Amino acid sequence: MSSGQVIVTTTTDDEEAARELAAGVVAVRLGACAQIVPVTSVYRWEGEVRMEPEWRVEIKTTAARAEALTAHLLEVHPYDLPEIVVTPIVGGSEPYLAWVDAESS
Repeated sequence: MSSGQVIVTTTTDDEEAARELAAGVVAVRLGACAQIVPVTSVYRWEGEVRMEPEWRVEIKTTAARAEALTAHLLEVHPYDLPEIVVTPIVGGSEPYLAWVDAESS
């Protein structure tokens, strides 16, 4: 079972920036909702392994809005190279997914 919704994930190093990203995409209807989750990221950057606290922002939206959402995040994101990953939602509560559709258009 597949659906027309996706989760778009990004991270930032500042909780306030995460809140602004989340509120901004919901305000312009590029996403129905977003959750902000504190995480620890381990990654290689400029030849060095780093371990940093970050805030993951998970945005529920429609597959049709994913490209516009990605472009928006690239424009407003504070990172030079932000993580932006689109993951298909393959099923779930039909009423919830219908709500995502309605709020993302």
